[in-house]
Amino acid sequence: MKAKILPISLALILGTISFIIGRNSASSSTTTQTSNELPSKGSLSARGSSSAGTEVTSQARRTNSTNTERGGINNTKGQVDPLLRLAEISDITDPLDRTRQWIQFIDGLSESEFEGVVAEMRASGQSQENMEEYGMLLTAWAKINPLAALDYATKNTQNPFARQTILAAWASTDPSGAIAWAKDNFKGEGANPFMVGVIRGLAQNDPQLASSLMAEMPRSQERGYALDSLLPVFLKQGVDTARQWVTSITDEALRNGAMERLADRTIEKDPLGTADWLIANPSESTNRRVDDAIYAMAKKDKDAAMGYFQNLPTGNDRSNALRGLVNAEAMQNPQAAAALMDRYGSDVNNRVVEQFVWHSFGKDPQLAVQNIGRLTNVEQRDQMYTRTIEHWLGEDKNAAIAWMGSNALPQNVADRLNRSIEKMNAPKKQ
Repeated sequence: MKAKILPISLALILGTISFIIGRNSASSSTTTQTSNELPSKGSLSARGSSSAGTEVTSQARRTNSTNTERGGINNTKGQVDPLLRLAEISDITDPLDRTRQWIQFIDGLSESEFEGVVAEMRASGQSQENMEEYGMLLTAWAKINPLAALDYATKNTQNPFARQTILAAWASTDPSGAIAWAKDNFKGEGANPFMVGVIRGLAQNDPQLASSLMAEMPRSQERGYALDSLLPVFLKQGVDTARQWVTSITDEALRNGAMERLADRTIEKDPLGTADWLIANPSESTNRRVDDAIYAMAKKDKDAAMGYFQNLPTGNDRSNALRGLVNAEAMQNPQAAAALMDRYGSDVNNRVVEQFVWHSFGKDPQLAVQNIGRLTNVEQRDQMYTRTIEHWLGEDKNAAIAWMGSNALPQNVADRLNRSIEKMNAPKKQ
């Protein structure tokens, strides 16, 4: 059968740090800043830079004020150097205590201290060893000054993780600023990798805007990452809502990818509903996933799966369903699976045969190889004979040779296999 997650703990931790930092800035009103308090022009995007810089600096001022009032590790007396405190926390082994102190540590950093702490984490390797903590740190910095954080990440990191994390945090509070930066700072061809972070940050608060940004992306790995950020959000609203969203996608390739991902998430819990939905929306995904749904159904209730298959009209859907039934049987009882193909021969297509061979080979290689002749595509048949028997020769050479001696094979296949046997029998060079 055909078989990519941020840990749940990361999502919860990021939410916690967002709440804590947001709490610190909520009590003060926005203060107008003079020009020398704004981030440098080189780090500002072309659009919305003035307003973004003012808000960023205001947040930093409020955060510093709060730190001083509570007498934290970054109070005006400078009792603890942040890099020393970073080293202390890195030695804490209790995960709960470490998380609590890490959040307190980040909450107490002033705007000017973030860069040094980030640099130290990267230099010491902690950014790789503790990606969750590193992500929290970047998120906190983005909440105070996303432009400075992005400027540092752009100059000092190659991996997209840092910029995407920062952009996700920024987009969650200032979508227009994050979108503008992502568009202004991408100069390459193809999909804009910065949009992955923006879409991730928008997904919870504005999934429709996030969807429209994803739809603008060309077919790419980045678009797949964006899709993976959005799908869980719609699933939280219910499977029906998620299915409606997926089927509303107008780009065929994107819709197919979304259908497969959604089917993967619902097959085990709701194989019947998944099969119905796939069949009701014919697509490449239907051909690739209906067998998985029937397979899951058969594992729970073989009779129900058989009844579902028998009620389908002749055609691709019925053949796909048969493939699922055959797969479910083949790994446990290859003879029963072969009997199903004999009984419903008119529904057997090349994909049914191919899946039967691979699923039954481990249990009964001889029966698996004998059924390769059912393939109607000559090239596919010969390739499968070659691959399967060569594998068999490696597993049980005598049995494979005995079968070859008593069964006719296409001449080109027989010649290739004989050459393989000669190489296996040749004395090894000393």
